Amino acid sequence: MEILRFSAFWCGTILFGSILLEEKVASSNMHVIRRLCKFCDVQASSCTGKGNCMVECEKTAICEQDGQVCVSIWRKKDDNVTFDTVCHHPAQKLYGLVLEDYNNTKCEMKEKKGMGSQFFICSCNEDECNERIFFNSNTDSQVVAVILVSLVPLLVLAVIVIASFYCYRVYRQRQAHSKRKKSPLDFSDAHAIIIDEEGSDSSSTHANNLNHNTELLPIELDVLVGKGRFAEVYKAKLKQGSSVSEEQGFETVAIKIFSYEEYASWKNEKDIFSDADLRHENVLHFLTAEERKVQRQYWLITAYQPRGNLQEFLTHHIINWHDLWLLGGSLARGVAHLHSDHTTCGRYKVPIAHRDIKSSNILVKSDLTCCLCDFGLALRLDNTLSVDELANSGQVGTARYMAPEVLESRINLENIESFKQADVYSMALVLWEIISRCSAIGEVKEYEPPFGNLREHPCVESMKDSVLRDRGRPEIPNSWINHTGIQTVCASIEDCWDHDPEARLTAQCVAERFDDMEYLDKLSDRSDSEEKIPEEIFVVDEK
Repeated sequence: MEILRFSAFWCGTILFGSILLEEKVASSNMHVIRRLCKFCDVQASSCTGKGNCMVECEKTAICEQDGQVCVSIWRKKDDNVTFDTVCHHPAQKLYGLVLEDYNNTKCEMKEKKGMGSQFFICSCNEDECNERIFFNSNTDSQVVAVILVSLVPLLVLAVIVIASFYCYRVYRQRQAHSKRKKSPLDFSDAHAIIIDEEGSDSSSTHANNLNHNTELLPIELDVLVGKGRFAEVYKAKLKQGSSVSEEQGFETVAIKIFSYEEYASWKNEKDIFSDADLRHENVLHFLTAEERKVQRQYWLITAYQPRGNLQEFLTHHIINWHDLWLLGGSLARGVAHLHSDHTTCGRYKVPIAHRDIKSSNILVKSDLTCCLCDFGLALRLDNTLSVDELANSGQVGTARYMAPEVLESRINLENIESFKQADVYSMALVLWEIISRCSAIGEVKEYEPPFGNLREHPCVESMKDSVLRDRGRPEIPNSWINHTGIQTVCASIEDCWDHDPEARLTAQCVAERFDDMEYLDKLSDRSDSEEKIPEEIFVVDEK
């Protein structure tokens, strides 16, 4: 009888799963999203037709019709090489050809004979997937096909075994539960059930657990807390469920809102944040990204830090040595993590250059440590990037915090370390700001940004005069070096803003110096700040 009941339960489970799958497929077919593709007329290219290439198309367009996919065409006739990038519906022929691979997520070139020239075409079904194209040999494709064919039976068998084991386990748990209603509790079975329940994680406050796909999160915007060149930042409430009272059912988050015209900035920051290896206690915690079509907006949803940005925090508060040690050390560790080519676990990661480090792009957490934010100008320092691709990144950042070589547009594109060295210069100016508001230096003046003698938003030319012509740097008075710890930090600052990029310290070195100063922090009296630090600061930062 037990075997018959298990068989009936297994068949019912399969039938129910099939019905759910059909409903999900029917629902997903109702939502068709138009693709965003590279869209240029035929133009010359330096792509050799080997490995992978960028199409060098500057134009991006939303496809005119539902169901259209992205297409790239590479032609070579004699020494003339061209690219053609378009949107096209796979149901229609293009140059007399049927698109065979349009469901791919990347554009993999296939050669077509009889086209009057060497002719390769690829199609794909992801946003801007026809920007980077891949040339693969037939041999590689055949090897992959053989491997897949060999693995499919094993995978199917594994799925069947796992599904059978899971269903059997559920069946036994239900059977044990029915027995416990009629007899004293079996503590071994109870313990197994408790472990199973506690081992699951239903929290939706972490990025990896936010799985809403096409459904937008239920968010209620609260107040504007920041405004920059490309976006506005709002404090908002994220409702996670209705099983508790309305007030308890909200989690406070930050929403960075971009207009449709700033898609490129949103996409760059989203791509940086989406890298799981970016996760660090001194980098702003990212939740998810959304396209809000009704409002014609793009959203980034992150953790909310009520103390606001570092610039506003220093404007309103005088800090002590312990606060300085926390703020400065955490800043250096955050930058070091961005620049590192491996995670704390030793796994390889792509280094990232922030390229706009300044006190208004650093948030202060509740424990008075820093976390980096605003990655709209950040650059992934992938070894595969060519010099031309790095050169196209342009002169970016905030003029007041630009390194000498960036102001002069003479950054060494042959060495990706140059971008890290520019970040370190900017970090040194922020460390100077932190020290300038520390009670350990003696008399503390009103907050002033680096090069405070210049106007509020100095232009590049003004900064060239101060930094390049006059070799100027913010002043470090003699009174600052009376404190042993601050003397060490000032020495690091001077090494970090050296005119020669190669002579600057790395962010990791600065972080290690702060770690070495921990004994000074333990010896300090850790007196409270001169005024109480509030729980929340609202900032509107006009960049």
